[in-house]
Amino acid sequence: MRVVIIGAVAAGMSAAAKLKRMKPDYEVVVYEKTDVVSFGACGLPYFVGGFFDDANNMIARSPEKFRESGIDLNIFKEVTAVDTDNKKLKVLDVKTGETFEDSYDKLMIATGASSIIPPIKNVNLENVSTLKTMEDGIKVKEILNKEDVKNVVIIGAGFIGLEAVEAAKKLGKNVTVIQAADRVLNAVFDKEITDVLEDEIKSHGVNLRLEELASEFIGETKVEKVITNKGGIDADLVIIATGVRPNTTFLKDTKIEMLGNGAIIVDEYGKTSVEDVYSAGDCATIKNIVTNEDMFVPLATGANKLGRIVGENLAGANNAFQGSLASSCIKVMNMEAASTGLTEEKAKRLGLNYKAKFISDFNQTNYYPGRDKIYVKLVYNADTKVILGGQVAGFKDSVQRANVLATAIFGKMTTNQLGMLDLCYAPPFARTWDVLNVAGNVSK
Repeated sequence: MRVVIIGAVAAGMSAAAKLKRMKPDYEVVVYEKTDVVSFGACGLPYFVGGFFDDANNMIARSPEKFRESGIDLNIFKEVTAVDTDNKKLKVLDVKTGETFEDSYDKLMIATGASSIIPPIKNVNLENVSTLKTMEDGIKVKEILNKEDVKNVVIIGAGFIGLEAVEAAKKLGKNVTVIQAADRVLNAVFDKEITDVLEDEIKSHGVNLRLEELASEFIGETKVEKVITNKGGIDADLVIIATGVRPNTTFLKDTKIEMLGNGAIIVDEYGKTSVEDVYSAGDCATIKNIVTNEDMFVPLATGANKLGRIVGENLAGANNAFQGSLASSCIKVMNMEAASTGLTEEKAKRLGLNYKAKFISDFNQTNYYPGRDKIYVKLVYNADTKVILGGQVAGFKDSVQRANVLATAIFGKMTTNQLGMLDLCYAPPFARTWDVLNVAGNVSK
């Protein structure tokens, strides 16, 4: 059995490693267009901010380690076309420019996603970069550490953009964030939570500019200014963090079904619409547990889990992935926030019969040092009171409470059950009625 995997990051290498362990006699071939494999891009903002300095910390295993396990890993090899009718591939050697053909019995597509570059004039000026690849990270880190780089402009206020804010502030830079939407993190959190986070961002001297669009970069060779619909901003470095899109354009002539943005539609087994072709990771959809819809959620957690299941199924298993809640979290300066399941905006958009409740409370008792405010929002079915989604924001350890909410949503718990859930208590960690109990009890 010859299995070819396109892409050697999270999902692809999770599948390859699992498959080779289960079927040592299978021929497992991986094609990767760069020389960076098993790379965790989530660490990039912390790498560029100097939280750690060895870029290799973001690599789980080297190519040599994978090859030692019997995986035929080929770097600098880009698959440019797939013929699913005849099970053939066209492969480009990125170094030499030569192309060759290969064949497969089963195929996995794990090509990930690339940064979206907005239509901004002079985007190719020096000191303008995305923050998605190892190469991006090394370049941005070098620029940020220069003393004459004082003004950093970040375009986009999603996860990467706001994590980059902390990195730049840690290095003493003047930071401006430009966001086209009227809120930060608007795709992940509701307004009550983003209001809290925006206050935290501004309290650290960040120039947060909402409902603003960059149209042009100005400079001789290096960027010097960003022009927007509301004026100009001095810039020694610009980081573009305006989202990602799946790397699937090479599949446009195949019968593989995709969403409008190019994400490959897969079922709970990781199978595509074409026989013997699987997919997982940032190039593919993932099933929403609450709504059962195919959603594009480019997160490392889902990529690794579905990648592993695809590896098992390529080996002959028939294991189903239980789905995703799009659980995600972020540190925003001194605060942290997490979201799981449906936001109120999403529930409203889907036309669900829901209710929502937002509360603020304290994370622990008043007589133990370190008490802080904590904020919780629940979205739940108006009739059954089954929890559909939850968001948490606060200070140290607030994010971990979202894991309780994720478990509650997965288990189809009601707000009443959450209100009486036996959560642990000691003065340094919580109150006798934890904030999640309180949120459950007031969500009627």
